[in-house]
Amino acid sequence: MLRRLFALVCLILLGAARDPILVPEVSQHEVQVRQGFTGTELLLYGAILDPQGTRAGRDYDIVVVLKGPTQSITLREKQKHAGIWVNAASARFRSAPSFYAVASSRPLDRIVDPRTAAIYELGLPFLQLSPIGSFQTEEQIRFAAGLVQLMTNQKLYQEDPTGVTVNEQVLYQARIKLPSNVQTGTYTAETFAVSRGSVVASAIARVEVKKRGFERIVAEFAQRSSFIYGLLAVAVSVAMGWIAGRLLTRT
Repeated sequence: MLRRLFALVCLILLGAARDPILVPEVSQHEVQVRQGFTGTELLLYGAILDPQGTRAGRDYDIVVVLKGPTQSITLREKQKHAGIWVNAASARFRSAPSFYAVASSRPLDRIVDPRTAAIYELGLPFLQLSPIGSFQTEEQIRFAAGLVQLMTNQKLYQEDPTGVTVNEQVLYQARIKLPSNVQTGTYTAETFAVSRGSVVASAIARVEVKKRGFERIVAEFAQRSSFIYGLLAVAVSVAMGWIAGRLLTRT
């Protein structure tokens, strides 16, 4: 009995030792948002190695997920009454990613099953948005799908089923575009190695998206003194309206 137990432990240890090691890297660890920023493209790349630091020597599926800071989002449904669009039902989500992009070496449904995809949030249908309040299942699904579609239309949610290329069973790379309307903050670039439907390794790199120049000064002032910033914004709007009115009366 002891021999069998010892053999089992050895097999488990040997199996764990064969798990690959991921060495991820990002082309830019800091993205600067300045006036006229039109977006940028990030190259997420790395190597798949065995515990001895040599090539893994096996074909692994690679999934790369770039996720932005989470935020609370309220989604309102519009309905038309008497020719006027008004707010109807609404839903609030506690932890919706401000940005989410996933790229994989093959379509995700051919790499992992729905349970594994839900655990690691691999794919847009498996995002954990954390709805607030009590909803019927159908209503929750409808609002979640509406939020995903809205963010997808703004290019803030992306999915590329063949966006990862793997060369010589060692090097992998994926390109992900950040649009001009990205939120500032810390972004996590997480890489998953998948074998036979199971995630066998993962590693994380980070990217900072920061505002620079005049945009940074305005953003910091708005956060520190939101009330004064609001008053100034109203004052500027009134002043611009008054100036426009004066110019029109002269013409």
